[in-house]
Amino acid sequence: MRRFLMFLAVTAVMVFTAGTQTVFAQEQVVEATEEVAVAEVEPTAEPVAEELAEIAPVETAAPKGFFANMWENNLTLLLLILILIIVVPFLIFYLTKAKEHPKGLVAAALSNMGERFGYYIMNAVLLLFLVSKFGLPDGTAGLIYSFFYFGIYILALVGGLIADRTQNYNRTIQTGLIIMAAGYVALAIPLFSKVNGMVVDGNGGWWGILIFTCIALLCIAFGNGLFKGNLQALVGKLYDDFEAEAAKQGPEALKIAKDKRDSGFQIFYVFINIGGVIAPFIAPMLRKWWLSRSNFIYNADMAGLCHKFIAGDTAVATSQKFIETSAASVSDPAVLDNTAKLCSDYVEVFNTGVHWAFIVSALAMITSLVIFFVNKKRFPQPAKKVAAHSVEYTAEEKQAMAKEIKQRMAALFAVLGIAIFFWLSFHQNGQSLSVFARDFVETKALPAEIWQAMNPLFVIILTPVIMILFGSLARKGRPVSTPRKIALGMGIAALAYLFLMIFSIVSHYPSGDEFRELTTAEMISLGLAKAAPWVMVVTYFFLTVAELFISPLGLSFVSKVAPKNMVGLCQGLWLGATAIGNLFIFVGPIMLNAWPIWKCWGVFLVICLVSMGIMLGMVKWLERVTSE
Repeated sequence: MRRFLMFLAVTAVMVFTAGTQTVFAQEQVVEATEEVAVAEVEPTAEPVAEELAEIAPVETAAPKGFFANMWENNLTLLLLILILIIVVPFLIFYLTKAKEHPKGLVAAALSNMGERFGYYIMNAVLLLFLVSKFGLPDGTAGLIYSFFYFGIYILALVGGLIADRTQNYNRTIQTGLIIMAAGYVALAIPLFSKVNGMVVDGNGGWWGILIFTCIALLCIAFGNGLFKGNLQALVGKLYDDFEAEAAKQGPEALKIAKDKRDSGFQIFYVFINIGGVIAPFIAPMLRKWWLSRSNFIYNADMAGLCHKFIAGDTAVATSQKFIETSAASVSDPAVLDNTAKLCSDYVEVFNTGVHWAFIVSALAMITSLVIFFVNKKRFPQPAKKVAAHSVEYTAEEKQAMAKEIKQRMAALFAVLGIAIFFWLSFHQNGQSLSVFARDFVETKALPAEIWQAMNPLFVIILTPVIMILFGSLARKGRPVSTPRKIALGMGIAALAYLFLMIFSIVSHYPSGDEFRELTTAEMISLGLAKAAPWVMVVTYFFLTVAELFISPLGLSFVSKVAPKNMVGLCQGLWLGATAIGNLFIFVGPIMLNAWPIWKCWGVFLVICLVSMGIMLGMVKWLERVTSE
């Protein structure tokens, strides 16, 4: 394990060194090629159509090959095709491995995959969608996102209670899918507040649409609460029955069956990510298509500048930043004649393309519902409670049982405490990491939302590596317990933020608010450049390895330690801990926009390191409680 962590650290250093050299080389080329252009870029007092047209993109007639054209104009689609080529063999591998597990595992995993596909379409764009549609500050949109994420996981506790009370997991899960589908349909309606045909911000209609959007998100969160934890509880019950059958064949068979629980949850987790790796491409591709129909081009900065103008800051139209950005956001210079109409139309078209993606989410919910309904007989159901049946226990037996339950619940809450801080750090993928990707990473070829596909892609690729690693250690008589794996996962998450902190210091990045206001000329004069894509790849690599150490194994730990009559509730508690972590994730964009961004990454680095230290201090006690 020590060698494995050393390998990760060395890999990070090598990639960081190579990437930094690449960035410095790119900066030198930019300075050399744009030196003359800098002298020509001067702010003007008033934007005029002729000036905007001069710097608008001009189509060239030079013929290009198919792959060259794909690389330049359809890089998002090309990347999706390459990812699918990578993912399909892994899908076949996991389907083959699943044959050694309970029969209902694949059906449960496929149902979850469909639901997660629809969910991650929305999740990949949610924060940036709230900003681009409503003109909200990153921090305000992040707060809505945090409450939504909190609701998704805290309502899983409610869903667990409902399933445990009714003892009808199947109906609870199906109801959740139907409610989620309704929420996505509501989100898919392209509503905009307009006055005289122009988009406006801050009036009564604007507030009404924002409230309607939040209600749709609440439906999704409640439906998810009924679905997510209970499906995971069913998977845990599959392995309870699997182990019970193995116990009839003897101790050796029981040991083999128990060893499959962790790998089974990892297979289940991978199917989630097969849906998740495709989903982030859907909204950006539909948005790009819808923009092109109206002679617009995707530009990560344009919607924010348009909202400034719509909100009454007409002076923004005279800024060099607006002139540069608007010229790069249109394919027909004629639309630059009317700034008010340009801003209104761009905001509407930009976000309508995202609305269409939510229709795909609704269809994914229906698909998941069909898969679950067809296979529901494969899933175990808890035995009905029989009131007439009773067992008498002595005082000593009752005391021993109470003590065991207390120990198990104490161990569960200890791990839940660590999970809170992990998810606070990890779920920055939809918060500060999304804002970082939008503002600090080059987005001309690949939209900021696409980078969220890196996490599920790495889950698919790295899961067999992790399974082989831990399987090899177990065969050598050196098994790594689940509590120890979770502690190591926190340490690996710390490496992600250490990397980002060092990179941001080396790149001299200011706060997000300051960086967004810089023009091309100002960036060049300050020696600043947007980060290359490899930065996001390295970051998500470390965060994904950490996730594989914590999330699926945490679910497995809960299924081991939970009292048998409280499985749904305890799975809900795990998701409830995630909810508490999510409630505070909005601090990420606030810190990133207020401070030089290395300080933001430093805060998350400290959180991960402290959590790792606490977990390591509890490992032996947790191993005793779970008999690992």
